[in-house]
Amino acid sequence: MEGEYTCSSSSSSSTTTSLEKRKKRQHEHDDHNNQEKPYRGIRMRKWGKWVAEIREPNKRTRIWLGSYTTPVAAARAYDTAVFYLRGPSARLNFPELVFQEGQLHDMSSASIRKKATEVGAKVDALQTALRSPSSQSKVGSQVKPDLNEYPDPENSDDN
Repeated sequence: MEGEYTCSSSSSSSTTTSLEKRKKRQHEHDDHNNQEKPYRGIRMRKWGKWVAEIREPNKRTRIWLGSYTTPVAAARAYDTAVFYLRGPSARLNFPELVFQEGQLHDMSSASIRKKATEVGAKVDALQTALRSPSSQSKVGSQVKPDLNEYPDPENSDDN
């Protein structure tokens, strides 16, 4: 009986341990997703670009929505596509920013992709333009050397 008790005890402790490990992994997975994926329908590539894609309803195929430098641009491209695919009841990242410029007459995946990439590209351009003036002002305050000019022997670092 003691052998049976120890066996069941060790199996229950191993079950508890595996359950704890599973919960810990799930928690880490959730934290990882929250850090990497701030918006619905986007993901970050290893090299830092943000991409958006969406699955077509009732199909196994996906619509590629593009690659962007900012997560907001990718999310806006996703929002545009999901709005045209699923209508006003769709779950959007930015519900307050969706407006109907003009209805798509052709609801094919190609026209949805085109419209979504247009919106994403506009947002990406605006986002990068907003970021660049502050970085250009820091660079502009430093004196940039002319790389096409030969160094003056008096000012060279070889002395």
